[in-house]
Amino acid sequence: MEGILSLCATPIGNLGDMSPRILECLESADLIAAEDTRNSIKLLNHFDIHTPMTSYHEFNKYDKAAELVGLLREGKNIALITDAGTPAISDPGEVLVHMCVEAGITVTSLPGPCACITALTLSGLNTRRFVFEGFIPREKKERAEVLKRIENETRTMIFYEAPHHLKGTLADLKDALSNGGARQIALCRELTKKFEEVIHTTIEGAVLRYEDEEPRGEYVLVIEGMDPNELKAREQASWEEMSIEDHVKMYEDKGMDRKEAMKAAAADRGVTKRDIYSYLEKNRPKC
Repeated sequence: MEGILSLCATPIGNLGDMSPRILECLESADLIAAEDTRNSIKLLNHFDIHTPMTSYHEFNKYDKAAELVGLLREGKNIALITDAGTPAISDPGEVLVHMCVEAGITVTSLPGPCACITALTLSGLNTRRFVFEGFIPREKKERAEVLKRIENETRTMIFYEAPHHLKGTLADLKDALSNGGARQIALCRELTKKFEEVIHTTIEGAVLRYEDEEPRGEYVLVIEGMDPNELKAREQASWEEMSIEDHVKMYEDKGMDRKEAMKAAAADRGVTKRDIYSYLEKNRPKC
């Protein structure tokens, strides 16, 4: 009989957030796979847990995941923990879960602390629709692509950032999101710890704040999305100067088929798809 992989959320700061169910799982597992065994041993010692541990981290995630899948197939029950929070969220555990799903191995999640959700609920921003971006890439080209992609994002955005990169990231976010006016941001640090702090300001205000103050602690940044009405007005301004042919092509370039593109262009212009079709047929270039 195959074993089960259990994703065990661990405290992001306050040890009182460890659930009895997760403690029971960690005690009864055959093996604990931990992102950093040096860090996790302190957690296990605090709760007097003596289950064997193995290291599973960013630099061995593929080879080690294959090894762990092999142990699960042999019937071993494995608990996966990360340095803090929920495994597989901006974390190498994502690879192990993917391999287990492909192999048909049972995966269960024991919910608990998660920094991005904790910060979102503290932000005071829209929580109905949000997007989690994790850490913005450091590599220049990939970073530029991410920043370009979020320019017109209308959902609330959540990012992780280390203190030594915070100033540069805030400056980049200020430039990338300047088309949406003064964006509100909540900078959440030291979550659940004694000196927990949530700073409510604008992105520009955050940039100014850290000109004279050194960032401390790990940050979760929660940023207001663009106003959907403003985005709609901008998009309308962009297609109003287009020909109908170019308007339809704009949607085709986004991956729509011809019929979908005509329907979208018609909706923009307040006409029917038949009107668009008739116009295109009438003005089709003669061979």
